Amino acid sequence: MHFITALLGIYRAEIGLLILACMFVAFVRERYSPTVIAVVGACAFGIFGLLDEKALFSVFSNGAPLTVGAMFILSGALVRTGVIGRVADLVMSRAQRHPRLALAEVTLGTMILSAFLNNTPVVVLLIPIMFKLAQATGYPVKKLLIPMNAVAVLGGCLTLVGTSTNLVVAGIAADQGMAPFGIFDITPYGLAGVIAGLVALLCLSFLLPSDPPSIAGEGGGTAIQDYLTELIVPQDSDVIGREVGAFGIFGRSVQLLGIKRGGTIRRRDLDQEELHAGDHLIVRADGAAIMTLRESGQFDIGVAADSRTSAHVGAVVEAMIAPSHPSIGERLIDIPFLHALRVRIIGIHRARHLPGPALAEARIRGADRLLVAGGDDAMRALKDNPHLIGVDVSRTRAFRPRKAWIAIAAMVGAVGLSAFDVVGIGLAAVIAVGLILITRCIDPEEAWGAIDGDVLILIFAMLAVGLALEQAGSVALMVGWVTPLLQHAPPWALVFLIYFFSLLLSELLSNNAVAALLTPITIALAHQLGVDARPLVIALMIGASACFATPIGYQTNALVYAAGDYRFADFVRIGVPINIVVGLAVCSALVLLG
Repeated sequence: MHFITALLGIYRAEIGLLILACMFVAFVRERYSPTVIAVVGACAFGIFGLLDEKALFSVFSNGAPLTVGAMFILSGALVRTGVIGRVADLVMSRAQRHPRLALAEVTLGTMILSAFLNNTPVVVLLIPIMFKLAQATGYPVKKLLIPMNAVAVLGGCLTLVGTSTNLVVAGIAADQGMAPFGIFDITPYGLAGVIAGLVALLCLSFLLPSDPPSIAGEGGGTAIQDYLTELIVPQDSDVIGREVGAFGIFGRSVQLLGIKRGGTIRRRDLDQEELHAGDHLIVRADGAAIMTLRESGQFDIGVAADSRTSAHVGAVVEAMIAPSHPSIGERLIDIPFLHALRVRIIGIHRARHLPGPALAEARIRGADRLLVAGGDDAMRALKDNPHLIGVDVSRTRAFRPRKAWIAIAAMVGAVGLSAFDVVGIGLAAVIAVGLILITRCIDPEEAWGAIDGDVLILIFAMLAVGLALEQAGSVALMVGWVTPLLQHAPPWALVFLIYFFSLLLSELLSNNAVAALLTPITIALAHQLGVDARPLVIALMIGASACFATPIGYQTNALVYAAGDYRFADFVRIGVPINIVVGLAVCSALVLLG
């Protein structure tokens, strides 16, 4: 036992490197998620005595992961209040009138949004928009999706809050004694990368495939469910006599399919149609839009056996029609529970297509999903219905457009306070979170649900691994190996070396893991060689994020890879030259301006 203890004491640095090598192999093999590997790796350092308890828990005092979590919540509030959806509707409206100009506007908007928001929800939102733009412009969608994703990734390199990777590197650098990074400190270098990347995308677009994606890809890769529903114009409504085109409710998330009046359904030239009392507007809408329309009270919504049954009171549940349901093949209006209970069906969803021609006349099929509004007693009766599956309160929430200005002000305020050095970005983001919670822009459970816990645990675990490598002497050992090879290298060569080394690792491993691992090594190397660490840290920060050559290089790459039905080689063909061009531009800017 004493021999093992002595061995661990003598070869601490080497054992740390051995654990790191095992983690690297596990990352590459991908049999477990990066988060699991990082957590097990941190545990291994603790088991071998290379990381004590106090040091392990000290990583939770690092502000970077908490700032990342706060930014997730702020992004969630912009979604919850409908800000992101309204931006998408505006883009689609512009695309219908000026499709090619809309492409340029989407590019600029994507870059700006990604500079301040987590770019994963931005890309998720833009995927279906790019499909629509492809239809409007005639460009193959595969020539639009990868460039859109590249712009989003490059936009995240413009500010400190653009990606979680930037915040991780900045947090570790601050712990290592470096001067804190301001929110726009990396902007000049990120802007050089953006300009170079855009030029490269324009010149190399011929390398992108032009074949259409499969049917699976055309869904846009989103999990949004569209429902068929009906909006009924009340007798005392102030919309009577107004033209349909004058309404602002129709857009990306609410599409007008027809107007039913007196038993006749009109499908064409609807924008100029004046509304009458009792008109049924047949619409296609996602769940959030239906809940928003329900809460607005502007229309009656859905169908019921008794017209006095309101859709605006009580709860809303989701229920799936069982294959054994006796009403399969019958009209929805004739389903038995609609006549036995005081409920209102406010939407029906069917995989791959919508039923029709209208909500009441839709023929029921097994696996159809219904949104049903009603009181507590009716909801309990639905749960006891043996012909309904998975009856539960709907988790879909209405948008809160009246609070959109608060969510925008909170985000702008957080960025502004940090930009003018009033407070740090971490404190500013937490204050903004408090504001949107107290004003109910987003409910607490939704706020916590907006946080990607997998990302935060990965960051904390890799912070622990980096600290363990430092305590064990592994960092010093690696720096000692590398220093003789680089001691005569000019500072500009170090910038290029750090950038492209972090880029190469990030194409294979998690960006945040690479950032957490290489930051202390980079800083220690800079101190050993007597050069300024700041340009090297910025090179690491951008190099770990700006990865385009593989579908696993960045999390949004995988989204586009699936949505566009790309091949792995498609990413390599366009991504490698973009990696080189962007890397040369960023490193040159660091050498000239840093």
